This record gives sequence, C-alpha cells and structure tokens, in this order.
Amino acid sequence: MLRLPRFSVEVPDRLDDALALLAADGARAIAGGTDILPNLKHRFERPPLLVSLARLDELASVRVDGDVLALGAGVTLSDLAANDLVNTHAPSLARAASLVASPLIRNMGTLGGNINLDTRCRYVNQSEFWRSAIGGCLKSTGDVCHVVPKGKNCVAAMSADTVPVLCSLGASLVQRSTAGERVVAMPDYYRTDGIFHLVRKPGELTCEVRIPLAAGRRRSAYAKWAVRASIDFPLISVAMCFDVDDLGDVETAEVWVGVLAARPKRIKVDRLLGRRLNNPQTLELLSELLGRQAKPLANVPYDAAYRRKVVGVFARRALEASL
Repeated sequence: MLRLPRFSVEVPDRLDDALALLAADGARAIAGGTDILPNLKHRFERPPLLVSLARLDELASVRVDGDVLALGAGVTLSDLAANDLVNTHAPSLARAASLVASPLIRNMGTLGGNINLDTRCRYVNQSEFWRSAIGGCLKSTGDVCHVVPKGKNCVAAMSADTVPVLCSLGASLVQRSTAGERVVAMPDYYRTDGIFHLVRKPGELTCEVRIPLAAGRRRSAYAKWAVRASIDFPLISVAMCFDVDDLGDVETAEVWVGVLAARPKRIKVDRLLGRRLNNPQTLELLSELLGRQAKPLANVPYDAAYRRKVVGVFARRALEASL
C-alpha cells in the first residue's frame, strides 16, 4: 500500500480566501484529487498545504456570456458531459469529458483538474521504489531520459482528454491569484518541457474556461485510443474543429493531437480548406495528414509506431460519426 506524505488541508468558503492560501510557498490546490493524490503517493512532490476547492460553488457555473461559452473550472467532468449548453455549443468537449477514465472518476474530477493534469511517462508514473531501481529520470531525481537517452529534455506526455479539444475550439483560460487576473490562450498555457509543462504562476488558480461561440456552421469531434475503453489514459488522442459554409465546404480547420509530448501538437491541415467535409476523399486526406505529422515517442505504454498508424483511423471514424 502506498501512503500519502504528511500535509495540512484548508477548506475555504470564498475564492479570495483560497487565493490567499495558495500564495503560501508550496501550497497546492485540490478539487477532485484524482491526479494529485496518486502523485503524492508516488512521492512526485511533498506540498506542505493542500487548499480544497470543494466549497467554491462560484467555480462550478456553466453559462453563455455574450459570444462566449463560460465554464467554471470546478465543473465536474460528469456534469460537463451532460450539460445541454456544452453539448449544443461544444459537443466535442462533452464527448471528451464523457470518455475520461470511469464514472466514479468523472464524478470527482473537474475541468480545471484535467487542464492542469501532470504529464505522464512509463518510466516515472511508478512507485518511488520502482523509480529508484532505474536511477530515476529527468522528471524524478535522475539525470537521464530513458525514452531519449541522449536527450536533455523530459518528454513526458500530456494525457488530458479535454486539452486538445479546448485548443481546437480556440479556448482561453482565466487565471487568478492575489496579484490579479490574466487570460491565457489555451495552447500558450503549455510548454514542451515535461517537467515544467505549465505556464501557471506561483499561487495562481485556473478559474474559468472561455470558448468563443461559432458564428456559423461548425463540426467538431474528439477521438481517443487506449488499450481499455475505460479507466486508462489515452495513448493517442485527436481533436478536430471545422467551420463550414452552407454547402459543407471547409472554411477553417483546427486539428490537435495529444499524448505526443508535454503539449498538444497542432496538425497542419491547410489542404483541407475549400473541400467538402463529408467527402470520403477529404476524410482520407485528413487521415493521411495525421499519419505524416503525428510522431509518437515511446513515452507511454504501447508501440509508438502503432499509435501513429491508428490516430488517423480514429480521427476519420470520429468525424464521420459527427457529420
């Protein structure tokens, strides 16, 4: 049995009080705890204080604010998947939320927690004893990357289901701290460094996600592949968003792939512009572009070459189902 390290817990009733507590050195926020608690058991970190967000109802709203869908970071993944506004304006996000892990974890896990999910790697998401047997790694007390032995950067992967989708939808994050508020475009919130993959500032909390509403016709989809249909993190994922004209021809296209590195990768799909989206040749071209540009590493369990082959197949199937 893996035991938690010692820490204190505070449960504030107001957001301002939570931000004041998070300003303390080493303090961490906890909502559902589905990511941070296993990581604490594995001794990835030892924060002296956990600040619970359980009583902050203001973080759990879903509303349309002008031309934006505003989602509180405290909304559970289950509620996100079932919400009528989300299913109407961002169906690919509802789909991604519905595919996370299991019903129990979706009932506990939150949108903000998924956005701030730690990176994962087959060589680091193990017990402290297991890691010590291989001498650690760049992310855990060592000085070598076991995925890329001569590499100088950690290549642990971002495995959050919602993150590629939010990138494809042009979302932005509202970050708050005692120093004030700032808005960060979703792709800019992530670095390629598997250790320090977030641009979150000390004491800062993700409070809201803002998604621009479509001005016209839009088609979006999300697909993931994992060995098991439940529980497992994705081994490859792809999020797609297409704005189309009245004839169904593609006007704008955003395609993002997850679980390649510490941040999602934007796939270049300019060749799809002007094509009829529901044309089999268009779907085949999409699959081809994904297969060429998505280049998985051996950073998560399962063969990287196979993951590269299936990403286009799953993307095509998901998009066909959404048309």
